[in-house]
Amino acid sequence: MNKNYTIRDLVNQFGVTARTIRHYEDKQLLNPERIGTKRLYTQGDWVRLQLILRGKRVGFSLDEIKEILSLYPNPSGKQKQEVFLLKKLQQRKTQLLEQKKCIDEMIDQLDAIEQGLELTKKN
Repeated sequence: MNKNYTIRDLVNQFGVTARTIRHYEDKQLLNPERIGTKRLYTQGDWVRLQLILRGKRVGFSLDEIKEILSLYPNPSGKQKQEVFLLKKLQQRKTQLLEQKKCIDEMIDQLDAIEQGLELTKKN
């Protein structure tokens, strides 16, 4: 049985706004069926939204997510998709590790300033 979802169903299940879902439609990441003014989302749309949100959480842009999702419908694209996704994940991890290093350095600098101010305050 194919289950259909309304925009309200997706809003409630994923904790995003209707505006966010419509934005993903505008970006052609989701393509619901329309019956009059009502949007009906399929199980495939539900899975795509889950993947979009997961991609956003790890820092992928919508363009990157679109590129990843574009490989899904093509059965021969599975290996391409896995290679592409692995490459993107590794790039993102490298970026995050670099950001973490910068943040750690800034925290160390703040700690040093704080300690200096505390010493000045005691004297």
